[in-house]
Amino acid sequence: MARFKYEGRDRKGKRQGTVSAGSKREAMIKLKDEGIRVIEMTEVPETLMTKDISFGNPVKLQHFVIYLRQFSTLIKAGVTVVEATAILSAQTESKALKKALLSVEEDLREGNPLSEAVSKHKKIFTPMFINMVKAGEVSGNLDETLDRLAEHFEKQHYTRQKIVSALAYPVVVGIIAIAVVIFLLVAVVPTFVTMFADLGGKLPVITRFVLASSSFMQSFWWLIVFLLFVVVLLVSYLKSNSKTKYYLDYMLLRMPIFGNLMQKAALALMMRTLSSLFSSSVPILHAMSIVEKVVENEVLAKVIRDSRDSLEKGRSMTEPMQKHWAFPPLVTQMISIGEETGALDAMLSKIAEFYEKEVETGTDRLKSLIEPLMIVVLAGLVGTIVTSIMVPMFDMFNQFQQHN
Repeated sequence: MARFKYEGRDRKGKRQGTVSAGSKREAMIKLKDEGIRVIEMTEVPETLMTKDISFGNPVKLQHFVIYLRQFSTLIKAGVTVVEATAILSAQTESKALKKALLSVEEDLREGNPLSEAVSKHKKIFTPMFINMVKAGEVSGNLDETLDRLAEHFEKQHYTRQKIVSALAYPVVVGIIAIAVVIFLLVAVVPTFVTMFADLGGKLPVITRFVLASSSFMQSFWWLIVFLLFVVVLLVSYLKSNSKTKYYLDYMLLRMPIFGNLMQKAALALMMRTLSSLFSSSVPILHAMSIVEKVVENEVLAKVIRDSRDSLEKGRSMTEPMQKHWAFPPLVTQMISIGEETGALDAMLSKIAEFYEKEVETGTDRLKSLIEPLMIVVLAGLVGTIVTSIMVPMFDMFNQFQQHN
């Protein structure tokens, strides 16, 4: 919600103050309902304390897909773009999208085209969306363009969810394992220290190791928290720099097991985006520039830049791809066939479908392998701590039996 400063008049005389609303138009309607005739109104600039802080796109992909599907349906039913935007702003569950659509509606009522109105909200509406809408306005096929966009983002959402579901299990089990180990080392193991001290003699190696770990954890737990904080800050900094991000993305793609999955997901996104842009008659060089930003992987982005340069020089876009390990022969061969036959968008769509299926199959296989592995790791960690406590206790029991 934005805040607006106003000056106006009502029956009692001059009035001034501030009002919160989704848009300037909504603020004026609100004041009119209160009997205030607005003379002047300006938006109060956001401060660090009042603005919504968000990382990346503040609108969930599923909400955006629903918006696109409903928008397309309303346009096909003969509803004007302005009225469709007003209807969708009233019923969307996303606050960020609602705020943006209210502003878009206001711009549309002033006579601005949809592509220009949405371009003012680049955190929500991506360059791909803006350019495809612009192409749809020019061709007069806005409803088809919105359908194509909805399908694109649905596929993207599905593939992303597959990746997240594959990574979520080991992350959750890993966090639980760390929490259990910390609890045992801090709360359980110290209760046996006095007992082991009274036992005398030399303790087993495994017990000495666990006791040392427990002592370190109790004394220097803050150091571990600090190191984790430093690692998070360091990774964030490296990701914000394009040069260092390249090496991070390179390591990610070269990772055992997960790297291959990430590569296929990135290729699926790249091919799906290119196909959607070509189908909407977006110029190829402009489409390559958009995909370079959408792919979110500097290794692939560099190859895309090289491919764009190759096209500008009149050569094939596949030349740089053929020389790079991140692009399998299947990709370059099918793109080459698409270039020769003039059916590049169809070929790109087939490549995207192939890799989306590969991601789906790969994530299912990965989950089936990781689940038992993580259980074994968790059991091993807990078992090591329990064994380190039980071995000396058995020694104590045996000594007691010998004395009796």
